[in-house]
Amino acid sequence: MNTQGKKLLLLIAFLSFIAGYSQIKISGKVTFKSKGVNEINVTLKDTYDGATTDAQGNFSFETSEKGNHVLTFTHPKYQNVEKSIVIDHQDISVNAELKEQISEIDAVVVSAGSIEASDKKRATALLTPIDIYTTAGADGQISSALNYLPGVQKVGETEGLFIRGGTGTESKIFMDGSLINNYFSNSVPGIAGRDRFNTSLFKGNVFSSGGYSALYGQALSGALMLESVDLPDQSSYDLGISPIFLNAGFQKLSDDKTHSFGASLGYSLLSVMQKVFNFNTDFINAPQGLNGDFNFRIKTKSGGFFKYYGMYDSNKMGVRTEGLEPGYDFALIRLKGKNTYHNLSFKQKFGKYLLNAGTSYSYNRSDLNFSTEKNDIESEATKLLTDGNYINFKAVLERKMNKISALRAGFEMNNTDEKLNFGQVQKDYKDLISAAFVETDLGFSNALSAKIGLRAEHSSFLEKSNIAPRFALAYRLAKDWTTSFAYGLFYQNPESKYINGPADLDFQKSQHYIFQVQRSSEGRNLRFEAFYKKYDQLIKTYNITPNKEQNQQVQTALNNNGYGYAKGLELFWRDKKTLENIDYWISYSFLDSKRDFTNYPVSLRPNFASAHTLSAVAKRFIPEWKLGVNLSYTYSKGRPYYDIATKTENSNVVNYIRNEGKLKDYNALNISFDYLPNLGKKDAKAFTVLVLSVSNVLGSKNIYGYNFSLDGTRSSSVVPPVNTFVFVGAFISFGVDRTQDAINNNL
Repeated sequence: MNTQGKKLLLLIAFLSFIAGYSQIKISGKVTFKSKGVNEINVTLKDTYDGATTDAQGNFSFETSEKGNHVLTFTHPKYQNVEKSIVIDHQDISVNAELKEQISEIDAVVVSAGSIEASDKKRATALLTPIDIYTTAGADGQISSALNYLPGVQKVGETEGLFIRGGTGTESKIFMDGSLINNYFSNSVPGIAGRDRFNTSLFKGNVFSSGGYSALYGQALSGALMLESVDLPDQSSYDLGISPIFLNAGFQKLSDDKTHSFGASLGYSLLSVMQKVFNFNTDFINAPQGLNGDFNFRIKTKSGGFFKYYGMYDSNKMGVRTEGLEPGYDFALIRLKGKNTYHNLSFKQKFGKYLLNAGTSYSYNRSDLNFSTEKNDIESEATKLLTDGNYINFKAVLERKMNKISALRAGFEMNNTDEKLNFGQVQKDYKDLISAAFVETDLGFSNALSAKIGLRAEHSSFLEKSNIAPRFALAYRLAKDWTTSFAYGLFYQNPESKYINGPADLDFQKSQHYIFQVQRSSEGRNLRFEAFYKKYDQLIKTYNITPNKEQNQQVQTALNNNGYGYAKGLELFWRDKKTLENIDYWISYSFLDSKRDFTNYPVSLRPNFASAHTLSAVAKRFIPEWKLGVNLSYTYSKGRPYYDIATKTENSNVVNYIRNEGKLKDYNALNISFDYLPNLGKKDAKAFTVLVLSVSNVLGSKNIYGYNFSLDGTRSSSVVPPVNTFVFVGAFISFGVDRTQDAINNNL
């Protein structure tokens, strides 16, 4: 072949080579709801060729690939899209319309009325056990820490959660789904009982100040759902010591980490502190208590989980108060109380279904002895003895329909058997409340979800049934902004303490309407909520006086003719980001409420309802000092008080207001310090936290109310047992270092 032919052959070969590797342009536009979307990854599958869309959703890249291929469009917030294409010798244009990726993390969650701390992805405000322990003035109690959240009233003379114009008995507390009867310790009138349960027992909580789930009932105002810890991280031993109490406990984890067991024992006595502080309350027998508990956790081979917790406690105290009647100088009350509680729960997955079942049993005995004293001579005592046995069983079956939708249904039984003996009042109250419920979570998109539920109950004592619908809707307004609306109908049996005689009674009823707007971003949470509650069929009572000499009265249910309302606005702001190393939150509640119930003669603002409540909490941990500093402040507008008596009009006994007024505003500034001496020490065998806490630092002389004589001519104020209280204690852990938890939760 001549030279010219060779050149021609080389040219043809070169052109063929270039043609085989020529670049083809692939371009197009990616949209979501007809609008361009940026940051979408567009890739030719199984190659390195691709591009990312611009702000208008356009993309363009070149490839030398040929033949059949797949073009992929991916982004975490959208469902993946794949398009088949054939690459030949011409440029290709491909458009794609995306669909939203439904994600449990990104999806908006209904939270109207709730503050959740069991699941951080869904939390509107987080109150972990460390949060509770480091809230000054909370005394390590869950119920006390909740007083610093919006919607909860500070009512110092009576135990319970007073939520949005509701009494303390209108809120219920649950452990792993089962109702806890007698969550608070036995006490005497004018002194609030304390939490019976150790805060460390629970890993999280869901606190609902209204509009709560259909899985729970028998609470007109709100519910607190506590979730107990699972298996511990490792075996440990704990010791707590202070001038008030001494306790010790342990948790033992198996080597294969499939089961654990533990126990604790504690004793408390206030007599030492009586000698140090000037108490307002004259304790003739210093408050003392003995408590112990035992628990085990078992993880089965099939993935099931058993939890058991059992506890026992007993307490005693005696109080002397100024006599209001002319026949004696002092009134004396002595208390002996004991309680036991047992909770067993089981969780197991069966294919697409999740079963949660649990049962609990509790027994409570309150033995109150009333007597008088004149010229140092004590009268014969009158006994008020109450015995209660309570059994609860609950089962819930849940099936997830997709990542954010679910259907759950179940049933519950609560059996009550109470005996009371108080002078001429004797009773044996028995009731079985059976309930069935169904509820669905509907996730329409990441921006829209709903919760719809229905609960039905029957009371054997009332011989009546009810049906209560619940509904809630949530919508994401913007990236960090969501809004929720909730409605619910709620029923509750009359309090058994009022059922001291024959009466045709029915369920008490309330309706909740709640609207919420919330902004949640990293380290910050802003929450605004407006609510309206309507009460119907509240209990009306009349007074029985078993012992006039000792001013002892009992209220007895008359009918369900009571009614009322509560409406208000709430604001909550928590910020861990703005101020360096400082975590703080502020809550404000406005409440307008009136009721005609119990022995009220007309519709009145309840004596437990304050119009304005403001709380602030701040926490700072200083690593170089190994010191945590915690502050809290509470202000509430003075509550009303009433002296309600009876008189006869036209042969009818009627109630009337004999004395009334408004208490002074409540103020309390609290401070606490946590010192961690072992912080930074290598190979430390013990991890210690030293605590100093001062409640009501400024010594404000707060008043909770007034007691009146039978004729209304004399009165005495109801005040805290002590104006300012100082607590010092040491908490030591062996085997597990919890100091880092304390640091992380205070930064």
